[in-house]
Amino acid sequence: MKQDKLIISKKKFDSRLIVGTGKYKNMLECAKAIKISGANIVTVAVRRVNISDKKKPLLMDFIDPKKITYLPNTAGCFSSQEALRTLRLAREIGGWKLVKLEVLGDKKNLFPEMIETLNSTEILTKEGFKVMVYCNDDPLMAKRLENAGAAAIMPLAAPIGSGLGILNKVNIQIIRKQTKLPLIIDAGLGQASDATIAMELGCDGVLVNTAIAKAKKPFEMAKAFKNAVVAGRQSYLSGRIEKKIMGDPSSPIKGII
Repeated sequence: MKQDKLIISKKKFDSRLIVGTGKYKNMLECAKAIKISGANIVTVAVRRVNISDKKKPLLMDFIDPKKITYLPNTAGCFSSQEALRTLRLAREIGGWKLVKLEVLGDKKNLFPEMIETLNSTEILTKEGFKVMVYCNDDPLMAKRLENAGAAAIMPLAAPIGSGLGILNKVNIQIIRKQTKLPLIIDAGLGQASDATIAMELGCDGVLVNTAIAKAKKPFEMAKAFKNAVVAGRQSYLSGRIEKKIMGDPSSPIKGII
């Protein structure tokens, strides 16, 4: 498994678990959970997290950007214009080009607004950004994002923060079969077994925030997700047995006394 790297835009990562930095009680808890999770990438909501005002607590003081890859995202953006401005600002502040695009359609359900998302992906790609795209689980739209130059496809499992797990396994499998891009489940996971299922479906990774940050024991949950991703990946690579309607004896029937 040491040679089985997650590759995004030609950059290799040891861990296939990406974690968020929001919703924790404080930055110390956030930093400890991330360390326990073994994640190499953390998402940073540029519009909500202080990354420049040195008079206030800085995320960099708790999570070293030289050791952990920051993935600026556009959480809280409800238009292409807002998202583009946010990521351009992130590039100016920290030089980040690997980014997560998230354009929401409404404040209640937090589903992605796919027309704005597609348009933003095309523009950002032309500007040299490597765009990991939060999207719905529509295989047709996922293909359009790939054709628009996305660096990774990140379909939701369920509504953001819902903890419902993967609601449409079939669509995720279709997206997996049709794309060579990294496929990362983003949003809606609630427990470690959800991550295992995602990996067994052939996903390249999962992004988890609320499920860890809001767990009764976030550090234990961070460890659980770390192990779940590894187990799911190993299971997928091992090749599961064929599903059968009828039973199949686990012991040989030839030569029975």
